[in-house]
Amino acid sequence: MMLIAGTVPMKDLPLTTGEVSADGGFLVVDGHCIPCTQGTGAMVSSALAVTDYLKLGQPQVVVAGDIGEGKGSRSIYEYLIQRVPELSPDVLALHYILPDMALMRRVCDSVDRCARRPVMVADAASMYAAKAAGLASKFDIFTPDATEVAFLADLNATHPAYISRHLFDTDITQTPELVAAAYRNKSAARLLLVKGTVDYIVDGGRILETIAEPDVPELEAIGGTGDTITGLVSAFAYAEMELHEAAIIAARANRMAGKFAQATPATRVRQIIDQFPAVFKEYLCSWSGVCIVEGGNYNG
Repeated sequence: MMLIAGTVPMKDLPLTTGEVSADGGFLVVDGHCIPCTQGTGAMVSSALAVTDYLKLGQPQVVVAGDIGEGKGSRSIYEYLIQRVPELSPDVLALHYILPDMALMRRVCDSVDRCARRPVMVADAASMYAAKAAGLASKFDIFTPDATEVAFLADLNATHPAYISRHLFDTDITQTPELVAAAYRNKSAARLLLVKGTVDYIVDGGRILETIAEPDVPELEAIGGTGDTITGLVSAFAYAEMELHEAAIIAARANRMAGKFAQATPATRVRQIIDQFPAVFKEYLCSWSGVCIVEGGNYNG
């Protein structure tokens, strides 16, 4: 089972859990409709595209509304603290939850009580909380953008807003140097998928691959296209790909979906997500050896 947790910017959405499905431009969880415009919604939508295509079990989600007050975030933390050992997911992917180092420590303690340790993925504020709490090594995958790598590289920063000035002065194109600093400071997960003009796949501090093609610069202007990469890599990990392979294919698929959509800065992330099935049909088998066979099942 894949479990995805994160808040959405809806003031009145209570803590909502269960299997997720798609209905047009919305996600449906326990009767609640959630837009997939960006953030957690875009992440879940892209993961769902993978699980639908590969005929895997649909993602389970834990979502709550939070517009910055923290109540929804705390309800998600508490749910995970109480339920993760019982649920024992194969993949636990955390997205936007207001950073709380103490609560993140308790979540990680609960994960340690699982019968089988899940693959742990973090993006956005969950990644900030994990790094600030000294828990980065508990995670298998972080998916920072180029600016967030500077935060990971800063030994003392607890949030990207508080990066030391010398890192603000650093050219963010110096990703290799920032990646090296993040690993030196034990502030990176085992694997980094650094999202940007060039995507970097890094395992234990070693850059395995850089991905720059297809070059679709318009994706940088579309909100949510970093979140879709996180959803893709989480779902490919759930499909039991090697983590570095899941990251490489997630980066390639996201770029190719932008190309298929003929993206412009006015393109919505939903239009990118809608292209994933066509991208998978054309490329996934050759990229990964994960191929749909007769009867709709897959091998790999």
